[in-house]
Amino acid sequence: MPGRLLPRAFFHHPPQQVAPLLLGKLLVHRTPAGVLAGRIVEAEAYLGPHHDPPDPAAHAHRGPTPRNRVLFGPPGHAYVYSIYGRYFCMNISCEAEGLAGCVLLRALEPVAGQAAMAAHRGLPADAPAPLLTGGPGRLCLALQICRPSHNGLDLTSPRSPLQVRDDGARVPPYRVTPRIGIRHAVDWPLRFTVAGHPCVSGPRGRS
Repeated sequence: MPGRLLPRAFFHHPPQQVAPLLLGKLLVHRTPAGVLAGRIVEAEAYLGPHHDPPDPAAHAHRGPTPRNRVLFGPPGHAYVYSIYGRYFCMNISCEAEGLAGCVLLRALEPVAGQAAMAAHRGLPADAPAPLLTGGPGRLCLALQICRPSHNGLDLTSPRSPLQVRDDGARVPPYRVTPRIGIRHAVDWPLRFTVAGHPCVSGPRGRS
């Protein structure tokens, strides 16, 4: 496993502080076939219902439900949810237990297992990196992350197959923009992207 495992204390802060610090870190999935890893290049913060005003785009804004209960637990856990009945997106819980802030991982730069990621995406082994992990649904497909297997995993545990790790890479310059792909609070500047990175998702003018 590359680098060092991030401790729980890393995530024990508001998501708008955690999200930019995640840029450059590694999302690593240890599978029976080998390690899949990508460097985080895009992340969005979603604020808990205690925030004033509450974040209407957050899954937690109406309080705990069976679907989102992971968010109200300890920080540093994976919250994986399905979209369109076909794809999955992955968030990381932040802040103290009960506050339900989180960070959505929107894009990665492939680091390990790129050929396997391409196969998982149904693409040729030499497919461009943005087609593999440039988007929240794509990165979950590429790294084989799904709600039944990974929702609720403790990303700070050395025993977890899914971890966030720091390999000492330099923290890149980043941009702050409004979030994309949502219908509420569309002007809140809570999206953080590595400036100019080709794997960043969404319109090029907002990368």
